[in-house]
Amino acid sequence: MAARERLICAGDAVTEVGPGVRFTVEQDGETVPAFVIRFHGRVHAYLNRCGHVPVELDWQPGEFFDVTRLYLICATHGALYDPRTGACIEGRCRGQGLVPLPVVERAGGIFIEEG
Repeated sequence: MAARERLICAGDAVTEVGPGVRFTVEQDGETVPAFVIRFHGRVHAYLNRCGHVPVELDWQPGEFFDVTRLYLICATHGALYDPRTGACIEGRCRGQGLVPLPVVERAGGIFIEEG
């Protein structure tokens, strides 16, 4: 079966190292939270779930970056993640990164590939 795409938001809604856009995806019959951010000019999307325990990362709605704007941070545990890969680089989540989601940006929109 071919993948289909769903619009998450307009491309200009996700600014460089600014607030992310929250959305949901279906996984294993459940609706789960996810987010998209922009880092070094590219969009990246992940499940909104810490690699250590399944809590949402953002410390305020849509706020995923730490104060340096170099890493994504878990508000509960302080774990740091590489925004480009979702890999845990510091904290209890070592070896348990974020779950990436397939997104593309084109024609002024950010789309997630589903199915």
